[in-house]
Amino acid sequence: MWHEATPITEFQEWRPSEGGPPKLPTVAKVAYDAANLYVFVRAFDPHPDSIITVLARRDYFTPSDMIWLFLDSYHDRRTGFEFVVNPSGVKLDAQIYNDGNEDFAWDAVWDVATRVDSLGWTAEFRIPLSQLPYGRQRSHTFGFTVDRDIYRFSQRVSWPLFRQSQAGFVSQFGEITGLDNLEAPRRLEAAPYLVTKNVSQISANTLGRTQDVTVGGDLKYLVASNLKLDATINPDFGQVEADPGVLNLSAFETFFQEKRPFFVQGAGTFQFGVNCTAVNDCNTGEGLVYSRRIGRAPELAPNYADTTSPAFTTILGAAKVTGRLPTGLTIGALDAVTQHVTGAGGATIEPTTNYGVLRLRQDLRKGESTVGAIVTAVDRNNDSWSAPYLHSSAYVGAMDFRHRFPGGRYELSGSIDFSRVGGSAQAIAGTQRDATHYYQRPDALRFDSTRTSLSGDAEMLQFGKVSGRVLFQTNLERRSPGFDINDLGYLQRADQIAWSTWAGYFDRHVRRFYQRFQWNFNWWQYWTTDGLPEERAFNTNTHTTFRNTWSLHFGGTVGQLGTTYCYDCARGGPAVRQDSYFGPWLGINGDDRKAIVPYLWFNWSRSNGGRSRSFNFSPELDFKIASRVTAALSPSYSRRTNDVQP
Repeated sequence: MWHEATPITEFQEWRPSEGGPPKLPTVAKVAYDAANLYVFVRAFDPHPDSIITVLARRDYFTPSDMIWLFLDSYHDRRTGFEFVVNPSGVKLDAQIYNDGNEDFAWDAVWDVATRVDSLGWTAEFRIPLSQLPYGRQRSHTFGFTVDRDIYRFSQRVSWPLFRQSQAGFVSQFGEITGLDNLEAPRRLEAAPYLVTKNVSQISANTLGRTQDVTVGGDLKYLVASNLKLDATINPDFGQVEADPGVLNLSAFETFFQEKRPFFVQGAGTFQFGVNCTAVNDCNTGEGLVYSRRIGRAPELAPNYADTTSPAFTTILGAAKVTGRLPTGLTIGALDAVTQHVTGAGGATIEPTTNYGVLRLRQDLRKGESTVGAIVTAVDRNNDSWSAPYLHSSAYVGAMDFRHRFPGGRYELSGSIDFSRVGGSAQAIAGTQRDATHYYQRPDALRFDSTRTSLSGDAEMLQFGKVSGRVLFQTNLERRSPGFDINDLGYLQRADQIAWSTWAGYFDRHVRRFYQRFQWNFNWWQYWTTDGLPEERAFNTNTHTTFRNTWSLHFGGTVGQLGTTYCYDCARGGPAVRQDSYFGPWLGINGDDRKAIVPYLWFNWSRSNGGRSRSFNFSPELDFKIASRVTAALSPSYSRRTNDVQP
């Protein structure tokens, strides 16, 4: 098969220097049959004993040589899938959405075989087409890219050349054409299951056992070309990796990543972020759809639960339709129903609840522009136990757009959101008093204990230069006091106006003293919607990777400039005047190609007129003992004195 396949040999370096020649040659070949896509990559290396590889668990980034395979089976230049392997056979995969955002919680079923030989090393991929969405036409074209990391040279090469100086990622893929007569995706797949649980109990000084039997199943059905229905009845997520233990002393709940397969698959379709400023780059996790709300720990467990109460709410059933039509319309629809859960004495700790989401996004100009909308709904069957604490209904509607100007150098985006929650006067009073709103503050908002609903809105407008050496982004966002999405979304803070600007210079070419250089400057200001100044700050950061691959990082932040006030230090009390703060930092990374790699991190800060200080010093040594054995020594010293403890 591989003797007849056309070789791809025109690989070019894109890191550290964009468009440079590769240190070593690489050849890729593509083949297919009705059910699978095959890719063979020969990574030539005259010194196979110098190939760097580390054995690790799946989806773990290793400091090693790697082969990266990227596919855009939709061929929409916005959505992709990546499959990665190192010479030890460690696999990593992810789904790509919005032309560059990666979701590594996505796991597909695929095979790859690797081998180190006298010519270097090879990777042979078998990607079942059942794992990729594509249409039912006779002939297909997929977006396609292959990357190779040559770790000892700190070089990444690709076909075709990926240009960091240009915006987007999937939109830069090459193409493989003439994929004819592919097997039509299976119309129906069903996977029933049965789980038994044996629980020991002591009753009247007698050891007894109870048997629980759970029956459920998963179903996949191809509704139409590129449109798939996923359904689950009484799902079992017992094999999903547990969340880490967190001691949270803040006023806001901890955000946890979604790991349940039903909700991970196609998660990018439902993505709609809020609090996405030019500085935080949407890294807060805040958005209109936070699927961990579905099947969460019962909300009233602290009120009525005991040690025998369920730890999580049972999902009776859930279904979603996801896909992309030939017209460029991406569709995501989800509905889920959770079971009524009782605690001590039969008290309700979670009422029967229905969750619904509809997300639409239309691509224009071959994906260079998009317009979209989303609607979410939560309806609870409250009773006398839950009505005083939980909303009976929560609805959100929003629209967004993105427009990349001709030439691909500048981009404008924005969104507008509306929310409404309803319930008993006691439940809405609790919402007004929570950390997201703090309506009870004596110096600002108007707390109303008689309200039975709360409405709000949010707006965002962003403009930036997204390609070239000099980049910038400026963002203005407003969230009204009554904006609330926490029944199905995740939001830490309403009642805020935020303006932020980011600018940076990127040199991605190898120079006399360095391989890469980056400098950026950030400025941000926050106010309440009544105009109370909360923050006025700036920072600057420099990142340099030298020719020997050592890296130096340093910067600093100056904040609370002028007169500013802490909105939540008194947790619902009056705003507190703040003093300015200053915090420099320094980081050094050693050559991670070596057997012993040193790291150093240092930061220091001073605030509240010198009454609050912090200091952190964290050296580290990583040891690569063998390809299957690594170790690390990482002592640290921290000291913090905080004169103002929210």
